[in-house]
Amino acid sequence: MTAEAPAELTAPEEWGESRSRTVTWHDPLITAAGAMQRSGLETLEAIRDGVLAPPPIAMLMQFDVRALEEGRVEFGCVLDESVYNPIGVVHGGLVCTLLDTVAGCAVHTTLPAGFGYTSIELKVNYLRAVHATSGPLTAIGRVVKPGRRVAFSEGEILDAQGRTVATASSSLLVFPIPPS
Repeated sequence: MTAEAPAELTAPEEWGESRSRTVTWHDPLITAAGAMQRSGLETLEAIRDGVLAPPPIAMLMQFDVRALEEGRVEFGCVLDESVYNPIGVVHGGLVCTLLDTVAGCAVHTTLPAGFGYTSIELKVNYLRAVHATSGPLTAIGRVVKPGRRVAFSEGEILDAQGRTVATASSSLLVFPIPPS
């Protein structure tokens, strides 16, 4: 059985008013160099306080740092239609990226200067649909078990009404960053 083409194809002028969003960022290697001189917690505090520029992904996906302490982070995320998928809800990839970010940054707060991390595994549970009107979102990352080689963390995203929309568990590789 083959799918039939729609009887009437629409033209761009029938798609409604166009929308746009401009994304601006700074050289991420300058931030990375500044991070080498700081512990993970100090790096994230410097980003929050405007001493270091936020990473480009934070600007692209409209993430911001709200709260930091060793082993715990809280980020926000502004939502708009630019992150919708074809069925009219926020793309799960944004939710997954936000969870990966807070899970990783929670681990980052436990690391000394000169150490980095990367996700080994991320398991995400999507619990409810997210729309532009669901936000702003609050994402919380917590370290479950710190480690010198592998660390474990979890993340949770809440909508503006405080309802959990997604959760994640993550394992992350911890490693010394080689000097450049």
